[in-house]
Amino acid sequence: MKKTVSETRKYRLDMNEKILNSGFRDFNKFFALDNKAYIDGALNAKTKELMGLVASMVLRCNDCIFYHIDRSVQEGATRQEFYESFNIALIVGGSIVIPHLRYAMEVLDELLAGNEV
Repeated sequence: MKKTVSETRKYRLDMNEKILNSGFRDFNKFFALDNKAYIDGALNAKTKELMGLVASMVLRCNDCIFYHIDRSVQEGATRQEFYESFNIALIVGGSIVIPHLRYAMEVLDELLAGNEV
């Protein structure tokens, strides 16, 4: 990875704070809607984060891929659950997803390092 996990998290936090404190209320409305989409409901938060991960891979957004892997790890996703999610992204998105699959594997390895049973 080009940035460390802590650097990526800090950048995201700092920039989100800047956006949310800009005074432009529509940003806050969107962020609130986005946050609510991933809380437990009929589907649990882990499943929703993995769904967000698949969409992010198909849409080819590495920043989003990092975020959803990070959140999915926090929600208790296993390596096998990630692999199955990555596979869905690959099937849906096709070969254009492969560079983002490489990135996702790199992020996953770093985030799970020392956390696996």
